[in-house]
Amino acid sequence: MSAPSRFDRGHTDDLMSFLTASPSPYHAVANAAERLEKAGFRQVAETDAWEGSSGGKYVLRGGAIVAWYVPEGTAAHTPFRIIGAHTDSPNLRVKPLPDAGAHGWRQVAVEIYGGPLLNSWLDRDLGLAGRLTLRDGSTHLVDVSRPLLRVPQLAIHLDRAANDGLKLDKQRHLQPVWGLGDVLEGDLISFLEEESGLPAGEVTGWDLMTHSVEPPAYLGRDEELVAGPRMDNLLSVHAGTAALAAVATAGGDLPFIPVLAAFDHEESGSQSDTGADGPLLGGVLERSVFARGGSYEDRARAFAGTLCLSSDTGHAVHPNYAERHDPTHHPRVNGGPILKVNVNNRYATDGSGRAVFAAACEKAGVPFQSFVSNNSMPCGTTIGPITAARHGITTVDIGVAILSMHSARELSGADDPYLLANALTAFLEG
Repeated sequence: MSAPSRFDRGHTDDLMSFLTASPSPYHAVANAAERLEKAGFRQVAETDAWEGSSGGKYVLRGGAIVAWYVPEGTAAHTPFRIIGAHTDSPNLRVKPLPDAGAHGWRQVAVEIYGGPLLNSWLDRDLGLAGRLTLRDGSTHLVDVSRPLLRVPQLAIHLDRAANDGLKLDKQRHLQPVWGLGDVLEGDLISFLEEESGLPAGEVTGWDLMTHSVEPPAYLGRDEELVAGPRMDNLLSVHAGTAALAAVATAGGDLPFIPVLAAFDHEESGSQSDTGADGPLLGGVLERSVFARGGSYEDRARAFAGTLCLSSDTGHAVHPNYAERHDPTHHPRVNGGPILKVNVNNRYATDGSGRAVFAAACEKAGVPFQSFVSNNSMPCGTTIGPITAARHGITTVDIGVAILSMHSARELSGADDPYLLANALTAFLEG
């Protein structure tokens, strides 16, 4: 029998369901919105005039969502407390002319999105998901979550040096197969129209991507671990959604306006209308101030007092590659969330930010760890520095330590998602 967890696994069970139901950023924000709707939030359109009533509201734009909760009687200059995250993950995405093939194989033409571990996409059963755009401009979510595609690896007999260093050409070696026969123009989109119950010829645009159809699962003798797709960074989106819903449901007096901002395109640089380097967050926060009768002065006061936790996954110490990590900073899975620090501002955390996060963790009774990169290896970056620089908002980079980051299937501790959600809730409560 498995040893019991120190914590209720209900949150992690729900995370696994969220991962399965969110094979694309568009699905992720739709699922987050559905959860917020159950907590009393309502969608507002960016094209409508906003009114300054209290309660929970959210904006959807493509693969991004910004949601906020305004307590009754909140002043226009009230600062925000923001949880920032991103909805996208590295993967293989369908090209504008998707129908390809050779030598009797039917294939789908794909492009590499972000920085995936390419070998993790080989010999894996893949589905196809994303967004279809119809002739009238409306969109339709599609998710074929059964084995549909596969990127077959070359047999060892034809590449005797494969185990000495696999070399994959991104153009030639990553195109998945999905059947046999002649290549037919329009075949893939026709198939997806049929799968979605749409009339033939109605789809004129698409944003489609592959995903592993293997479901998330507890792993290990004592089920202390979770293996699953897209934990970078839907783990944080899920935790942030749960935290915002919990704070809004509890109600009461809050010294801040709690916000969830989950952006698309972090893995490709964040420079889009739905990315952290775009105007979405700033526009929503400003309109919230002005809708409550605020002036530019109120907006400036609100932003000056605002704090953001940029929540993204980080690197747990790898037992087989410990020398790749900083020798004195070894974050462990199930050791609580991590505080991410880089003095060259690849992360936005400074000493004052550390104090903010430490206070939230102390309030929640949650342990936390620190992460810095090995000096000889430059670290990645997040939406944290972008948020701080673009909006003048004090930002702290945090997350959960995982292994196999950017793999088609990543590995985290089973307790860390729950610990992160509790720390985020305490942060939003102020």
